[in-house]
Amino acid sequence: MLRLTWVQPEDLLGHELAQAYQDGRAPEAIAARWHAAGGPEAPPRAGTSPTPASRYLRALAGDLLDELAELPSGLADAEPTDLGQIRAHCPDWPVRPVPAPAPTQTHLEAAWLGRAVGCLLGKPVEKLPLEGIRDLARAGGNWPLRTWFTARGVPDDLLRTHPWNRRSAPTSLAENIDGMPEDDDLNYPLLNLLLLQRYGRDFTTADVARLWLDELPAGRTFTAERVAYRNLLTGIEPPHTAHHRNPFREWIGALIRADVHGWTNPGDPAAAAEAAHRDATLTHTANGVYAAMFTAATIAEAATGQGDIHACLRTGLTVVPPASRLAEAIRHAVHLARTTEDFDTVVDALHTTHRAYHWVHALPNTALIAAALTHANGDFSGSICRAVSGGWDTDSNGATAGSVAGLLTGAPAALPDRWTTPLKNRLATSVADFDGIGFDTLAQLTHQLTHRETRHP
Repeated sequence: MLRLTWVQPEDLLGHELAQAYQDGRAPEAIAARWHAAGGPEAPPRAGTSPTPASRYLRALAGDLLDELAELPSGLADAEPTDLGQIRAHCPDWPVRPVPAPAPTQTHLEAAWLGRAVGCLLGKPVEKLPLEGIRDLARAGGNWPLRTWFTARGVPDDLLRTHPWNRRSAPTSLAENIDGMPEDDDLNYPLLNLLLLQRYGRDFTTADVARLWLDELPAGRTFTAERVAYRNLLTGIEPPHTAHHRNPFREWIGALIRADVHGWTNPGDPAAAAEAAHRDATLTHTANGVYAAMFTAATIAEAATGQGDIHACLRTGLTVVPPASRLAEAIRHAVHLARTTEDFDTVVDALHTTHRAYHWVHALPNTALIAAALTHANGDFSGSICRAVSGGWDTDSNGATAGSVAGLLTGAPAALPDRWTTPLKNRLATSVADFDGIGFDTLAQLTHQLTHRETRHP
Protein backbone atom coordinates (compact mmCIF):
# COMPACT_ATOMS: atom_id res chain seq x y z
CA MET A 1 0.00 0.00 0.00
CA LEU A 2 1.27 3.46 -0.89
CA ARG A 3 0.91 5.83 2.07
CA LEU A 4 1.91 9.21 0.70
CA THR A 5 3.53 11.26 3.44
CA TRP A 6 2.74 14.82 4.55
CA VAL A 7 -0.63 15.13 2.77
CA GLN A 8 -3.16 12.80 4.47
CA PRO A 9 -5.90 15.00 6.06
CA GLU A 10 -6.10 12.84 9.18
CA ASP A 11 -2.37 13.43 9.76
CA LEU A 12 -2.44 17.11 8.84
CA LEU A 13 -5.16 17.76 11.42
CA GLY A 14 -2.97 16.83 14.38
CA HIS A 15 -0.18 19.06 13.13
CA GLU A 16 -2.60 21.93 12.51
CA LEU A 17 -3.87 21.64 16.07
CA ALA A 18 -0.31 21.98 17.32
CA GLN A 19 0.25 24.95 15.02
CA ALA A 20 -2.93 26.57 16.31
CA TYR A 21 -1.86 26.32 19.94
CA GLN A 22 1.55 27.77 19.03
CA ASP A 23 0.36 30.72 16.95
CA GLY A 24 -2.16 32.01 19.46
CA ARG A 25 -5.46 30.53 18.32
CA ALA A 26 -7.93 28.70 20.59
CA PRO A 27 -8.48 25.24 19.06
CA GLU A 28 -9.69 23.40 22.17
CA ALA A 29 -13.26 22.85 20.96
CA ILE A 30 -12.11 21.55 17.58
CA ALA A 31 -9.53 19.31 19.23
CA ALA A 32 -12.23 17.86 21.47
CA ARG A 33 -14.43 17.04 18.49
CA TRP A 34 -11.52 15.34 16.72
CA HIS A 35 -10.52 13.22 19.67
CA ALA A 36 -14.11 12.34 20.53
CA ALA A 37 -14.47 10.96 17.00
CA GLY A 38 -11.41 8.77 17.51
CA GLY A 39 -9.01 11.01 15.59
CA PRO A 40 -5.31 10.26 16.21
CA GLU A 41 -2.53 12.55 17.27
CA ALA A 42 -0.10 13.69 14.60
CA PRO A 43 2.65 11.18 13.77
CA PRO A 44 5.49 12.25 16.09
CA ARG A 45 8.40 11.79 13.66
CA ALA A 46 7.18 10.26 10.40
CA GLY A 47 5.21 11.90 7.62
CA THR A 48 2.15 9.68 7.86
CA SER A 49 0.35 7.39 10.28
CA PRO A 50 0.83 3.66 9.67
CA THR A 51 -2.76 2.87 8.63
CA PRO A 52 -5.37 4.80 6.64
CA ALA A 53 -8.23 6.51 8.43
CA SER A 54 -11.84 5.72 7.77
CA ARG A 55 -13.73 7.77 5.20
CA TYR A 56 -15.56 9.46 8.04
CA LEU A 57 -12.40 10.51 9.85
CA ARG A 58 -10.77 11.70 6.65
CA ALA A 59 -13.78 13.85 5.75
CA LEU A 60 -14.00 15.19 9.30
CA ALA A 61 -10.30 16.06 9.25
CA GLY A 62 -10.77 18.11 6.10
CA ASP A 63 -13.69 20.01 7.58
CA LEU A 64 -11.84 20.71 10.82
CA LEU A 65 -8.74 21.90 8.97
CA ASP A 66 -10.92 24.53 7.30
CA GLU A 67 -12.50 25.50 10.61
CA LEU A 68 -9.09 25.88 12.24
CA ALA A 69 -8.00 28.19 9.42
CA GLU A 70 -10.80 30.60 10.34
CA LEU A 71 -9.81 30.95 14.00
CA PRO A 72 -8.22 34.33 14.78
CA SER A 73 -4.63 34.36 15.98
CA GLY A 74 -3.55 36.38 18.97
CA LEU A 75 -0.04 36.65 17.51
CA ALA A 76 -1.00 37.94 14.07
CA ASP A 77 -0.13 41.56 14.82
CA ALA A 78 3.36 40.72 16.11
CA GLU A 79 4.06 38.11 13.44
CA PRO A 80 2.92 39.38 10.02
CA THR A 81 3.79 37.69 6.73
CA ASP A 82 3.34 40.70 4.43
CA LEU A 83 6.75 42.17 3.57
CA GLY A 84 5.68 45.76 4.11
CA GLN A 85 4.38 44.93 7.58
CA ILE A 86 7.54 42.96 8.39
CA ARG A 87 9.67 45.97 7.47
CA ALA A 88 7.44 48.21 9.58
CA HIS A 89 8.04 45.94 12.58
CA CYS A 90 11.84 46.01 12.16
CA PRO A 91 13.29 49.28 13.49
CA ASP A 92 16.80 48.36 12.33
CA TRP A 93 15.87 47.15 8.84
CA PRO A 94 19.09 47.33 6.79
CA VAL A 95 19.58 50.40 4.62
CA ARG A 96 20.59 49.99 1.00
CA PRO A 97 24.38 49.84 1.10
CA VAL A 98 27.14 51.32 -0.97
CA PRO A 99 28.57 48.62 -3.28
CA ALA A 100 30.22 45.92 -1.19
CA PRO A 101 32.92 43.44 -2.17
CA ALA A 102 31.40 40.46 -3.95
CA PRO A 103 32.46 36.97 -2.93
CA THR A 104 35.06 35.41 -5.19
CA GLN A 105 34.44 32.15 -6.95
CA THR A 106 36.61 30.42 -4.34
CA HIS A 107 34.47 31.87 -1.53
CA LEU A 108 31.37 30.46 -3.19
CA GLU A 109 32.94 27.07 -3.78
CA ALA A 110 33.75 26.90 -0.07
CA ALA A 111 30.13 27.81 0.71
CA TRP A 112 28.72 25.11 -1.62
CA LEU A 113 31.14 22.54 -0.21
CA GLY A 114 30.33 23.62 3.34
CA ARG A 115 26.62 23.18 2.70
CA ALA A 116 27.16 19.72 1.26
CA VAL A 117 29.51 18.56 4.02
CA GLY A 118 27.23 19.74 6.82
CA CYS A 119 24.24 18.10 5.17
CA LEU A 120 26.06 14.81 4.65
CA LEU A 121 27.31 14.76 8.24
CA GLY A 122 23.74 15.00 9.52
CA LYS A 123 22.08 12.57 7.13
CA PRO A 124 22.59 9.23 8.94
CA VAL A 125 21.10 10.53 12.21
CA GLU A 126 18.19 12.51 10.80
CA LYS A 127 14.97 11.83 12.75
CA LEU A 128 16.84 10.30 15.71
CA PRO A 129 16.29 11.65 19.22
CA LEU A 130 19.12 13.55 20.88
CA GLU A 131 20.13 10.67 23.14
CA GLY A 132 20.37 8.37 20.12
CA ILE A 133 22.73 10.72 18.31
CA ARG A 134 24.94 11.00 21.36
CA ASP A 135 24.97 7.25 22.03
CA LEU A 136 25.83 6.37 18.42
CA ALA A 137 28.65 8.91 18.28
CA ARG A 138 30.09 7.70 21.59
CA ALA A 139 29.92 4.08 20.46
CA GLY A 140 31.94 5.04 17.38
CA GLY A 141 34.54 6.88 19.49
CA ASN A 142 33.37 10.16 17.99
CA TRP A 143 32.10 12.28 20.88
CA PRO A 144 32.24 15.22 21.07
CA LEU A 145 31.39 14.92 17.39
CA ARG A 146 34.40 15.73 15.20
CA THR A 147 34.11 13.62 12.06
CA TRP A 148 31.72 11.42 10.05
CA PHE A 149 29.46 8.92 11.79
CA THR A 150 30.42 5.28 11.37
CA ALA A 151 28.78 1.93 12.04
CA ARG A 152 32.17 0.39 12.85
CA GLY A 153 32.25 -0.70 16.48
CA VAL A 154 28.62 0.25 17.19
CA PRO A 155 26.83 -2.56 19.10
CA ASP A 156 23.90 -4.22 17.36
CA ASP A 157 21.57 -3.65 20.31
CA LEU A 158 22.21 0.10 20.11
CA LEU A 159 21.44 0.06 16.37
CA ARG A 160 18.18 -1.75 17.08
CA THR A 161 17.23 0.98 19.54
CA HIS A 162 18.49 3.86 17.40
CA PRO A 163 18.78 2.72 13.77
CA TRP A 164 20.52 4.91 11.23
CA ASN A 165 18.30 6.79 8.80
CA ARG A 166 17.24 4.04 6.42
CA ARG A 167 17.56 6.06 3.23
CA SER A 168 20.76 7.88 4.13
CA ALA A 169 23.04 5.39 5.88
CA PRO A 170 24.08 3.60 2.65
CA THR A 171 25.55 6.85 1.30
CA SER A 172 26.45 8.95 4.36
CA LEU A 173 28.29 6.80 6.91
CA ALA A 174 32.07 7.24 6.75
CA GLU A 175 32.63 3.83 5.21
CA ASN A 176 30.03 4.44 2.49
CA ILE A 177 30.60 8.01 1.27
CA ASP A 178 31.31 8.22 -2.46
CA GLY A 179 30.50 11.74 -3.60
CA MET A 180 27.64 13.90 -2.34
CA PRO A 181 24.34 12.01 -2.56
CA GLU A 182 21.04 13.58 -3.56
CA ASP A 183 19.26 15.59 -0.86
CA ASP A 184 16.57 18.26 -0.77
CA ASP A 185 18.96 20.53 1.14
CA LEU A 186 21.06 20.72 -2.03
CA ASN A 187 18.21 20.41 -4.54
CA TYR A 188 16.68 23.73 -3.49
CA PRO A 189 19.86 25.81 -3.95
CA LEU A 190 20.15 24.28 -7.42
CA LEU A 191 16.57 25.25 -8.17
CA ASN A 192 17.30 28.80 -7.07
CA LEU A 193 20.23 28.96 -9.46
CA LEU A 194 17.76 28.09 -12.21
CA LEU A 195 15.30 30.62 -10.81
CA LEU A 196 17.77 33.48 -11.11
CA GLN A 197 19.02 32.33 -14.50
CA ARG A 198 15.51 32.25 -15.95
CA TYR A 199 13.75 35.11 -14.19
CA GLY A 200 16.47 37.38 -12.83
CA ARG A 201 16.59 39.25 -9.55
CA ASP A 202 13.00 40.48 -9.76
CA PHE A 203 11.52 36.98 -9.85
CA THR A 204 8.06 36.59 -8.32
CA THR A 205 6.55 33.94 -6.08
CA ALA A 206 4.60 32.74 -9.12
CA ASP A 207 7.93 32.28 -10.94
CA VAL A 208 9.10 30.01 -8.13
CA ALA A 209 5.91 27.98 -8.54
CA ARG A 210 6.39 27.72 -12.33
CA LEU A 211 9.95 26.56 -11.89
CA TRP A 212 8.96 23.88 -9.39
CA LEU A 213 6.26 22.51 -11.65
CA ASP A 214 8.78 22.36 -14.49
CA GLU A 215 11.84 21.07 -12.67
CA LEU A 216 11.09 19.65 -9.20
CA PRO A 217 9.79 16.08 -8.93
CA ALA A 218 6.82 16.05 -6.57
CA GLY A 219 8.24 13.03 -4.77
CA ARG A 220 11.32 15.05 -3.75
CA THR A 221 9.22 17.56 -1.80
CA PHE A 222 8.37 17.23 1.88
CA THR A 223 6.22 18.93 4.55
CA ALA A 224 5.20 22.47 3.52
CA GLU A 225 6.68 22.12 0.05
CA ARG A 226 4.65 19.00 -0.69
CA VAL A 227 1.43 20.61 0.53
CA ALA A 228 2.07 23.74 -1.54
CA TYR A 229 2.88 21.62 -4.59
CA ARG A 230 -0.40 19.75 -4.13
CA ASN A 231 -2.22 23.05 -3.74
CA LEU A 232 -0.76 24.31 -7.02
CA LEU A 233 -2.01 21.21 -8.81
CA THR A 234 -5.52 21.79 -7.49
CA GLY A 235 -5.58 25.36 -8.83
CA ILE A 236 -4.71 27.28 -5.68
CA GLU A 237 -2.43 30.22 -6.46
CA PRO A 238 0.42 31.73 -4.41
CA PRO A 239 0.51 32.93 -1.70
CA HIS A 240 -2.62 30.96 -0.73
CA THR A 241 -0.58 27.82 -1.43
CA ALA A 242 1.17 28.50 1.87
CA HIS A 243 -2.07 28.72 3.87
CA HIS A 244 -4.46 26.11 2.55
CA ARG A 245 -4.41 22.97 4.72
CA ASN A 246 -0.70 23.49 5.33
CA PRO A 247 0.16 22.93 8.99
CA PHE A 248 3.89 22.94 8.13
CA ARG A 249 4.00 26.59 7.12
CA GLU A 250 6.27 27.55 10.02
CA TRP A 251 8.64 24.62 9.61
CA ILE A 252 12.18 24.68 8.23
CA GLY A 253 11.53 24.21 4.50
CA ALA A 254 11.91 27.85 3.44
CA LEU A 255 15.10 28.26 5.47
CA ILE A 256 16.88 25.55 3.47
CA ARG A 257 16.12 27.45 0.24
CA ALA A 258 17.68 30.75 1.34
CA ASP A 259 21.42 30.39 0.68
CA VAL A 260 21.51 31.47 -2.95
CA HIS A 261 19.62 34.66 -2.10
CA GLY A 262 22.37 35.54 0.37
CA TRP A 263 25.27 34.48 -1.84
CA THR A 264 24.02 36.60 -4.75
CA ASN A 265 23.29 39.74 -2.72
CA PRO A 266 26.63 40.33 -0.98
CA GLY A 267 26.53 43.27 1.40
CA ASP A 268 22.81 43.82 0.79
CA PRO A 269 20.98 41.91 3.51
CA ALA A 270 17.74 43.76 2.77
CA ALA A 271 17.72 42.59 -0.85
CA ALA A 272 18.64 39.08 0.24
CA ALA A 273 15.82 39.02 2.79
CA GLU A 274 13.31 40.36 0.28
CA ALA A 275 14.29 37.70 -2.27
CA ALA A 276 13.99 35.03 0.41
CA HIS A 277 10.55 36.39 1.28
CA ARG A 278 9.31 36.07 -2.31
CA ASP A 279 10.62 32.51 -2.40
CA ALA A 280 9.37 31.52 1.05
CA THR A 281 5.81 32.76 0.74
CA LEU A 282 5.01 30.06 -1.80
CA THR A 283 5.06 27.60 1.10
CA HIS A 284 5.41 29.39 4.44
CA THR A 285 4.07 32.13 6.67
CA ALA A 286 5.31 34.19 9.63
CA ASN A 287 8.17 32.46 11.47
CA GLY A 288 8.76 30.03 8.62
CA VAL A 289 9.32 33.03 6.35
CA TYR A 290 11.43 34.88 8.94
CA ALA A 291 13.79 31.89 9.23
CA ALA A 292 14.52 32.14 5.50
CA MET A 293 14.95 35.92 5.66
CA PHE A 294 17.25 35.65 8.69
CA THR A 295 19.41 33.08 6.92
CA ALA A 296 19.61 35.02 3.66
CA ALA A 297 20.52 38.27 5.43
CA THR A 298 23.15 36.53 7.57
CA ILE A 299 24.75 35.01 4.48
CA ALA A 300 24.60 38.28 2.55
CA GLU A 301 26.62 39.89 5.32
CA ALA A 302 29.06 36.97 5.42
CA ALA A 303 29.47 37.14 1.62
CA THR A 304 31.32 40.46 1.86
CA GLY A 305 34.20 38.80 3.70
CA GLN A 306 34.36 41.79 6.03
CA GLY A 307 32.48 40.63 9.15
CA ASP A 308 32.77 37.95 11.80
CA ILE A 309 30.03 35.44 12.52
CA HIS A 310 28.62 37.46 15.40
CA ALA A 311 28.17 40.56 13.24
CA CYS A 312 26.58 38.41 10.54
CA LEU A 313 24.04 36.95 12.95
CA ARG A 314 23.22 40.40 14.33
CA THR A 315 22.58 41.54 10.77
CA GLY A 316 20.32 38.56 10.20
CA LEU A 317 18.21 39.54 13.19
CA THR A 318 17.55 43.01 11.77
CA VAL A 319 15.09 41.53 9.22
CA VAL A 320 13.11 39.54 11.81
CA PRO A 321 10.26 41.26 13.70
CA PRO A 322 11.75 41.66 17.18
CA ALA A 323 8.56 40.65 19.02
CA SER A 324 8.24 37.41 17.04
CA ARG A 325 8.86 33.99 18.51
CA LEU A 326 11.75 33.43 16.10
CA ALA A 327 13.57 36.59 17.16
CA GLU A 328 13.17 35.62 20.79
CA ALA A 329 14.42 32.09 20.08
CA ILE A 330 17.52 33.34 18.25
CA ARG A 331 18.36 35.91 20.93
CA HIS A 332 18.01 33.26 23.63
CA ALA A 333 20.15 30.76 21.72
CA VAL A 334 22.92 33.25 21.03
CA HIS A 335 22.96 34.34 24.68
CA LEU A 336 23.21 30.72 25.84
CA ALA A 337 26.03 30.03 23.41
CA ARG A 338 27.98 33.11 24.45
CA THR A 339 27.64 32.46 28.19
CA THR A 340 27.87 28.66 28.43
CA GLU A 341 31.15 26.81 28.01
CA ASP A 342 29.77 23.31 27.41
CA PHE A 343 27.75 23.04 24.21
CA ASP A 344 25.85 19.97 25.41
CA THR A 345 24.46 22.19 28.15
CA VAL A 346 23.37 24.72 25.53
CA VAL A 347 21.65 21.98 23.54
CA ASP A 348 19.89 20.56 26.59
CA ALA A 349 18.57 24.03 27.44
CA LEU A 350 17.32 24.56 23.88
CA HIS A 351 15.57 21.20 23.85
CA THR A 352 13.85 22.06 27.12
CA THR A 353 12.80 25.48 25.88
CA HIS A 354 11.44 24.22 22.56
CA ARG A 355 10.06 20.84 23.64
CA ALA A 356 6.56 21.72 22.38
CA TYR A 357 7.75 22.16 18.79
CA HIS A 358 8.10 19.49 16.11
CA TRP A 359 11.64 18.40 15.23
CA VAL A 360 11.30 20.07 11.79
CA HIS A 361 9.88 23.38 13.05
CA ALA A 362 11.76 26.56 12.19
CA LEU A 363 12.02 27.88 15.76
CA PRO A 364 14.18 25.22 17.42
CA ASN A 365 16.24 24.55 14.31
CA THR A 366 17.05 28.19 13.57
CA ALA A 367 17.92 28.71 17.22
CA LEU A 368 20.26 25.73 17.15
CA ILE A 369 22.00 26.94 13.98
CA ALA A 370 22.58 30.36 15.56
CA ALA A 371 23.85 28.76 18.77
CA ALA A 372 26.22 26.42 16.91
CA LEU A 373 27.75 29.20 14.82
CA THR A 374 28.07 31.44 17.87
CA HIS A 375 29.59 28.81 20.17
CA ALA A 376 32.09 27.71 17.50
CA ASN A 377 32.96 31.34 16.72
CA GLY A 378 32.31 30.55 13.05
CA ASP A 379 34.93 27.79 12.88
CA PHE A 380 33.89 25.39 10.13
CA SER A 381 34.29 21.99 11.80
CA GLY A 382 33.08 23.29 15.13
CA SER A 383 29.98 24.83 13.57
CA ILE A 384 28.79 21.81 11.59
CA CYS A 385 29.56 19.35 14.38
CA ARG A 386 27.69 21.43 16.93
CA ALA A 387 24.73 21.92 14.60
CA VAL A 388 24.43 18.19 13.87
CA SER A 389 25.12 17.01 17.41
CA GLY A 390 22.29 19.24 18.64
CA GLY A 391 19.65 17.03 17.03
CA TRP A 392 16.32 17.96 15.43
CA ASP A 393 16.67 18.38 11.63
CA THR A 394 20.30 17.34 11.60
CA ASP A 395 21.09 17.40 7.87
CA SER A 396 19.37 20.75 7.27
CA ASN A 397 21.03 22.36 10.28
CA GLY A 398 24.43 21.02 9.31
CA ALA A 399 23.91 22.29 5.77
CA THR A 400 23.06 25.86 6.77
CA ALA A 401 25.80 26.07 9.39
CA GLY A 402 28.24 24.67 6.85
CA SER A 403 27.21 27.17 4.21
CA VAL A 404 27.77 30.15 6.50
CA ALA A 405 30.98 28.87 8.07
CA GLY A 406 32.33 27.65 4.73
CA LEU A 407 31.74 31.05 3.16
CA LEU A 408 33.61 32.71 6.02
CA THR A 409 36.67 30.51 5.45
CA GLY A 410 37.09 32.07 2.03
CA ALA A 411 38.43 29.06 0.11
CA PRO A 412 37.92 25.31 -0.32
CA ALA A 413 41.51 24.72 0.79
CA ALA A 414 40.58 26.14 4.19
CA LEU A 415 38.15 23.25 4.78
CA PRO A 416 39.77 20.15 6.30
CA ASP A 417 40.48 17.37 3.81
CA ARG A 418 38.58 14.81 5.88
CA TRP A 419 35.41 16.68 5.00
CA THR A 420 35.94 17.55 1.35
CA THR A 421 37.92 14.64 -0.12
CA PRO A 422 35.09 12.04 0.18
CA LEU A 423 32.77 14.33 -1.81
CA LYS A 424 35.00 13.91 -4.89
CA ASN A 425 33.73 17.22 -6.31
CA ARG A 426 30.54 15.46 -7.37
CA LEU A 427 26.90 16.17 -6.47
CA ALA A 428 24.00 13.85 -7.22
CA THR A 429 20.62 15.49 -7.68
CA SER A 430 17.18 15.04 -9.20
CA VAL A 431 17.12 18.65 -10.49
CA ALA A 432 17.31 19.25 -14.24
CA ASP A 433 20.76 18.70 -15.78
CA PHE A 434 22.77 19.22 -12.61
CA ASP A 435 23.28 15.55 -11.72
CA GLY A 436 26.99 14.83 -11.25
CA ILE A 437 27.99 18.51 -11.32
CA GLY A 438 31.12 19.69 -9.51
CA PHE A 439 31.14 22.22 -6.71
CA ASP A 440 33.68 24.30 -8.63
CA THR A 441 31.21 24.58 -11.52
CA LEU A 442 28.39 25.50 -9.14
CA ALA A 443 30.57 28.25 -7.70
CA GLN A 444 31.21 29.60 -11.19
CA LEU A 445 27.49 29.64 -12.01
CA THR A 446 26.68 31.34 -8.70
CA HIS A 447 29.41 33.92 -9.17
CA GLN A 448 27.94 34.86 -12.54
CA LEU A 449 24.57 35.44 -10.90
CA THR A 450 25.92 37.97 -8.41
CA HIS A 451 26.24 40.39 -11.33
CA ARG A 452 22.94 39.77 -13.14
CA GLU A 453 20.58 42.72 -12.87
CA THR A 454 17.87 42.24 -15.47
CA ARG A 455 14.93 39.92 -15.82
CA HIS A 456 14.88 37.44 -18.66
CA PRO A 457 11.61 37.18 -20.57
